[in-house]
Amino acid sequence: MTDHSRAPDTPAAANFVRDLVAADIQAGTFGGRVQTRFPPEPNGYLHIGHAKAICVDFGIAEEFGGICKLRFDDTNPETEETEYVDAIVDDVRWLGFEPGEPVYASDYFEQLYQWAEHLISTGFAYVDDQDADTISAQRGGYGKPGIESPHRDRDAAESLDLFRRMRAGEFPDGAYVLRAKADMQHDNMQLRDPIMYRIRHEHHHRTGDAWVLYPTYDWAHGQSDAIEGVTHSLCSLEFDSHRALYDWYLEHLPLPGDQPRQTEFARLELTHTITSKRKLRQLIADGVVDGWDDPRLPTLRALRRRGYPASAIREFCEFIGVAKTNSRHQIELLEWFIRNQLNHTAQRRMAVLRPIKLVVTNWPAGHVETMKLQNNPENDADGTRDVQFTGELWIEADDFMADPTPKYYRLTPGTEVRLRGAFFVKCTGYETDMLGNVTEVHCTYDPDTRGGNSPEGRKVKATIHWVSTAHAVDVQVALYERLFSAEVPGDRTGDPFDDLNRESKTVLTGKAESALASVAFGQVVQFERLGYFAADDVESGLFHRTVGLKDEWANVQKRSK
Repeated sequence: MTDHSRAPDTPAAANFVRDLVAADIQAGTFGGRVQTRFPPEPNGYLHIGHAKAICVDFGIAEEFGGICKLRFDDTNPETEETEYVDAIVDDVRWLGFEPGEPVYASDYFEQLYQWAEHLISTGFAYVDDQDADTISAQRGGYGKPGIESPHRDRDAAESLDLFRRMRAGEFPDGAYVLRAKADMQHDNMQLRDPIMYRIRHEHHHRTGDAWVLYPTYDWAHGQSDAIEGVTHSLCSLEFDSHRALYDWYLEHLPLPGDQPRQTEFARLELTHTITSKRKLRQLIADGVVDGWDDPRLPTLRALRRRGYPASAIREFCEFIGVAKTNSRHQIELLEWFIRNQLNHTAQRRMAVLRPIKLVVTNWPAGHVETMKLQNNPENDADGTRDVQFTGELWIEADDFMADPTPKYYRLTPGTEVRLRGAFFVKCTGYETDMLGNVTEVHCTYDPDTRGGNSPEGRKVKATIHWVSTAHAVDVQVALYERLFSAEVPGDRTGDPFDDLNRESKTVLTGKAESALASVAFGQVVQFERLGYFAADDVESGLFHRTVGLKDEWANVQKRSK
């Protein structure tokens, strides 16, 4: 049995956000308050990267006695659906955090609009009727100056009139936008008169058709934080360049309280994994995977269906820490945390995935013996279970070899092995089909070895598992390999789909001990010698391999030294 009890050799990383918040509390910043938010856009399902953000946002608030709100950034009506809202709430709760009553950026549409009028009136925003391509071209680039819009100095009264008519729905999509009047020559491109509002004649999942004017993320984000009283606005690192604009907006508004502060941290990236919603959608559309909850995907729905314990994901996120620079973590490290927890909690069962028949020729005809096997050797309190033993058994096809290779220690003609928790058996022969494939193995058993007892001087080099043919139940088992063969998908060619493993799923029909017929949906059990498997949460008799028994993280560490 692999020892999973030791911690990974790599030391746990630091958490600079925790240190920052602790320092703020000590200094009395924000009056000692801590309030964060988790602000996903409801345009898809959460993935493993979001798990880190959830752990940071909710975890920091919980640790320091603060508040964290789940806020939906629902400012793009074309792509957002109530289905995703419900799924995100469920995923946050499954991960171990209480989202409470969610709030929405759309809750603040009226206040955001009024603040936009304030910026127009004070000379810090204007209506522009240039098309999107022209505006984009005029912004210039790094080392390339921006070109001011011919409407940049439009009279505030005229801009205000146009803006109100935009809200009233007088104009088609794209006819006008509202832009902040910031600095068209700033080195930070985000400050080159960014767009605040655009016209979208689209039905919104919450506000219906009440609005045709929708705020951009950058305009809604910081202002929503201020309305809610957020103190620490924690974002992933790609929003680093947006912080100056975040502050610029807040500094030009009559805020109801303290100005929140944005802090960026490294997002979670894993080897052999992509998290782009667009690319995940393509995998689904192309039929490569079966949906958002396909166990090969990194969505929380998929990981949950595959049997990943939420608490193990949280432990992993805590272990890798919170850093200021991006890095890619080995997926084997995440699997270490999954395997470590399941080793202590999962019930043991026997299943044979590629069965061949083992006939015990000296077994009394019709006789059945009941073996008591431990449910979990890591936890005596889990007790034992009864497993029936008969003269005809199923064993794994690769546990027998007619012409053994060197160092093959399992069952071969003339050799003896231990049947898990039962008897020693010695192979006396075998049968094959017309193609030479082994279909049946014959053996004799030694009754003095019941329960695996080894008579003095008798040693065997292998123990194999088994299932009584008369008591077996059929199971469908889905085995998974990496969906992407390369550690960094697309690193060689720029296209991650060039590294797609289209043979990443194999479904087998196996035989299992009868106890598996009553496994609860979603329960994870260890198939002895094979790995951890999760009972599907919908389809009875279907099991997904969660993770194997082999500690691959140890091998990764050896290769890196």
